[in-house]
Amino acid sequence: MDILDPLLHQPLRTQLAAFLAGAGEASFSELKRNLQVSDGNLDSHLKKLIAADYVGLRRHDGPGRAQTCYSLTPTGLDALNRYVQALHRLLPLDAGASAAPADGVLAR
Repeated sequence: MDILDPLLHQPLRTQLAAFLAGAGEASFSELKRNLQVSDGNLDSHLKKLIAADYVGLRRHDGPGRAQTCYSLTPTGLDALNRYVQALHRLLPLDAGASAAPADGVLAR
C-alpha cells in the first residue's frame, strides 16, 4: 500500500504545492488571495514546506516594499508528483466508469 506524504496530506499544503506548481512563483499576498487563508495560517504552512525543502523563497527589492516570492523546489515538485500518483493508485477506477460521477462518489 502506498504511504501518502504526511506533509502534503494536509489540504492547505496540498493546495499550496499545486498552486505553485501551476503558477511557477507567487508572492505571499497572491497566495493568500488565491487560497483564501489568513496570514498566520499561510505563514505556518509555508514554514513547514520551506523547512522540508518543498518550497523556496526569493526576496527582491522593487518600488516600495521588498517582496518575497515563493516557488516549488525540484524536491517539492517530485513530492507532489509522487503524492498525486499515490492517490491515483489508491483510487482505482473501472475503465468504463466516469471519473467524476454526478453524486461526487467515485465508482468502484
